[in-house]
Amino acid sequence: MSTKQVHTSHIDDIDRRLLMEIQADGRISIVELAERINLSKTPCQKRLKRLEREGVIRGYRADLDPRKIDCSHLVFVQVKLESTRRDCLEQFNKAVKVVPQILACHMLSGGYDYLLKVRTKDMTNFRALLGDVIADLPGVAQTSTYPVMEEVKDTTALAVYSED
Repeated sequence: MSTKQVHTSHIDDIDRRLLMEIQADGRISIVELAERINLSKTPCQKRLKRLEREGVIRGYRADLDPRKIDCSHLVFVQVKLESTRRDCLEQFNKAVKVVPQILACHMLSGGYDYLLKVRTKDMTNFRALLGDVIADLPGVAQTSTYPVMEEVKDTTALAVYSED
C-alpha cells in the first residue's frame, strides 16, 4: 500500500461504518462488509478502494498475541537527547525506526524528548537492548524506564466519529 498522501474527500457515515468494521475484522469479505454497512457489493468495494487510495486506510495487519511469540515484556522508555537541534532530532528519528523492538516512538514536549514503547522477551533481554542499542542511539543523554505491570487496554483501532 502506498504511503503517498492524496487529498481526502469527505468521509460520510457509511465510510465511518465501513472503517469501524474493517478495524474490527481486516479479513472480512466484501460481501459480509457490504451486508454489515447496508450497501451492495460494488459500491462497498468502490468505497473501500477509494479509502485505500486516499490513504485513510494505510494497510492491513495481523494482531499478534505477544505472550505467544515470546514478546510479553512491555516497557516504556523516556529519552532525553543531548540537543534538540533539527539535525540531532532527525538522526535519532532515523535510527529509532530500524530497531524492531521499539514499537512506537513519540516526540514529546516537557522534561523528556521522546517516549518509546518497547517489547522484549523479558527483563534480561530488555536490559541488553537498553544498554547496547537504545543508549547508543544518536544523541541520547538520559533514559528513564517504566516496566508495565499490566496491560489494561492496548488497541490500534481509532474511534471514527461523525461530524455531527
